[in-house]
Amino acid sequence: MFVQITESLLLMKIHKKLPKTALYTITAAFAAFPLLASGQPRTAGVDFSSAEYPPTNALPNPYLTHEDWFRLPGEREWGSTSAIDISPDGQYIWVGERCSANIAGCTQNPELDPVLKFDRQGNLVDSFGAGMIAWPHGIDVDDEGNVWIADARDNQYGDNPPDQVIGHQVHKFSSDGEHLMALGVPGSSDVPGELSEPNDVIVGPDGNIYVGEGHSNSEDTPSRVIVYNSEGEYLRHFGEYGSEPGQFIQPHSLQFDSQGRLFVADRSNERIQIFNTDGELLDIWYQFSRISGLYIDDNDTLYAADSESGSVAPDNVAWMRGIRVGSARTGEVHYLIPDPRPDCSGTCAAEGVVADGEGIVYGAEVGPEGEVRRYTPRFLDLR
Repeated sequence: MFVQITESLLLMKIHKKLPKTALYTITAAFAAFPLLASGQPRTAGVDFSSAEYPPTNALPNPYLTHEDWFRLPGEREWGSTSAIDISPDGQYIWVGERCSANIAGCTQNPELDPVLKFDRQGNLVDSFGAGMIAWPHGIDVDDEGNVWIADARDNQYGDNPPDQVIGHQVHKFSSDGEHLMALGVPGSSDVPGELSEPNDVIVGPDGNIYVGEGHSNSEDTPSRVIVYNSEGEYLRHFGEYGSEPGQFIQPHSLQFDSQGRLFVADRSNERIQIFNTDGELLDIWYQFSRISGLYIDDNDTLYAADSESGSVAPDNVAWMRGIRVGSARTGEVHYLIPDPRPDCSGTCAAEGVVADGEGIVYGAEVGPEGEVRRYTPRFLDLR
C-alpha cells in the first residue's frame, strides 16, 4: 500500500505518546525509507541518448519545501550560492557563498568568509576563506572531510583591481580551515592544468582529482575535464569545446556513481555525459534536462538541478526548472521538485544540490534570493 504521511499528521498521531527525542528518531526512520512513485513506468532498455528526448515534467513532487532554514550571523544576508556538499558523517552542510552578492561579491567584501559550515538544524558553526576566493562555484567534501572549492573567476574588476591576484584555482582546506593545496595559478590561464574558469571539483575513487573547466559558451573557452594526482600534479585532460559526443560546453558539475563512472553535467549541451576515469565516453543522457548541479548518493540516487531552462536558455522552454530525482543505475527519472518561482528570469531555483542520508534535499540557489532551501520527503512506500 502506498501512503502519504505529512509531518503534521505524524505529529498528531504520536506527539502525546513520545518524548521529543523519540519523536525525532521515528521521523528520521520514516524519512529513510526509499521513495517510490506510484505507477512510475520502468524504462529499462530505453535510449536516453537522443537530444529530442521529451521533457520529463509530468512527475510527482514528494517533498515539502522549507525556506529560511539556514541562518547567517548578524546582519549578513545571502548573496548567491551554487556550491553545496555534505560532510562524510552526514551531520554538516558545507556551502560556498559569494560574500552577500554574486559577481565580484568577494572582491567587494573581502572581510567575509565564503566557505560556510552549517549543522542540520541550519545553524552556522564555522566559516573561513576570507580574501582567498573570488567567486566560489563548486565544492567537494572528500572522504577525509577536506573541503575543495573551485574558484571560477578572479578579483581583477573595475578601474583599480587589487594588486594581489586571486581566482581561477581550486583550493583544498582541512575541515577546520587550514589551507592545504591550490591547483592552478592565480589568474586565468589556458595552459592545461593551470585552469581557466573551473566550475567544479571532485576527488575520484582512484584518489585523483577531477576538475570541470570552462564557464562560458564562447568557442575560445577551454571546455574539458582536468585530472590531477593526489599531490596536485597535472596528469591529463579530456574533452574540448563542442557539441559532439565527448565534447563540452560548460562542464558545470561532476559526480561519481558507485561503479566509479564520472557523470559530467554538460550544461549548455543540455545533457549528462558519462565517462570512465580514463576519459572514455560510456553514455549520454538527456532526460534530466539542462543541468547546473549534480549529486549522486551511496544508493545511486541521482539529483539533478536545472536552474536555467526557459530563462537563461529560452530554447529549452519546454522543460521545467527544478531538481529532478532519479537513478544513476537505470537513468529513470522519478520526481521533480519544481522551481518555487516559475516566472523568475535569469538563473533561478537550485543550481547546486545535495542530499543527506535521510533523503532530505538541499538546493543552493544563485538567485534571486541566493539562499539554500531544504526539501524533506513526505511520501513513504510501506509495502
